[in-house]
Amino acid sequence: MNTEALQTSTTTAKIIYILLIISSIFGIVSITGIIALIMVYVVRDDSNDWLQTHYRFQIRTYWIGLLYVSIGVVFLNTLFSYLIFLFTFVWIIVRCAKGLKQLEKQEPVHNLESWLFT
Repeated sequence: MNTEALQTSTTTAKIIYILLIISSIFGIVSITGIIALIMVYVVRDDSNDWLQTHYRFQIRTYWIGLLYVSIGVVFLNTLFSYLIFLFTFVWIIVRCAKGLKQLEKQEPVHNLESWLFT
C-alpha cells in the first residue's frame, strides 16, 4: 500500500472514531453512529491487516455500545439505567481515544476481543 493510500485509510479510520465519539453524545443510534457503522462496513475489506483490526474494533464498539444502551433502556427510570448510560458514554470515548492513539502509531488494536476498554 502506498503512502497516499495509507494516509487515506488512516484518515477514514480517524473519521469513524470521531463519529463514534460524537454518537456517544447524541446516542449510539444517532445519524453519526449509523454513518460510522456504514463507513466501516464499506471500507474494512480494502485495507491492510493492522488497519482491519481498527475497523473490527470500531464495529465491535458500535454493537457492544448498542447492547449496553439497550440494557440501560430495560432499566429505564431507575438509577441503575443512568449508571449504565454514563458507563457507556465513558466506555465509547475511552475505547475510541485508545484506538486513535494506536492508529496514530500505525499499530493494530491490542486486545481486540475485549468487551471493556481494551
